[in-house]
Amino acid sequence: MTSHTIPADRSYSDDHEWVLLAPGAPLPDNPVRIGITSIAIDALGELVYIDLPEAGSAVAVGEPCGEVESTKTVSEIYPPVSGRVTLVNTAALEDPGLVTADPYGEGWLFAVQPTSTGELLTAEQYADRNGIEA
Repeated sequence: MTSHTIPADRSYSDDHEWVLLAPGAPLPDNPVRIGITSIAIDALGELVYIDLPEAGSAVAVGEPCGEVESTKTVSEIYPPVSGRVTLVNTAALEDPGLVTADPYGEGWLFAVQPTSTGELLTAEQYADRNGIEA
């Protein structure tokens, strides 16, 4: 089993996405970055293609807004927050390997000005639900 470090400075969804929003924090006035977790990367394998929502488009919790494709499978991206997309990580679109190599840093996917959140988990809760140490 791969060792995972689940950063505690952000919140997580059961769908293996993260949002750079401290657990329990109020909605910020600024956009928050969203990405997929190292657990998702392990399950998917090396990413070869990413499809993300366009800047300016609305995303909603529970509704797929893009997908990541690996040599093994395609997986939909479910945003952990609802709101308007403000920025897309073009570096990740051009080189999906960035997401594989650094899912919590340079491999973020897009940023959203949040209007609401879905059920968000702390790093510890997310790790527990996935049977790993936080």
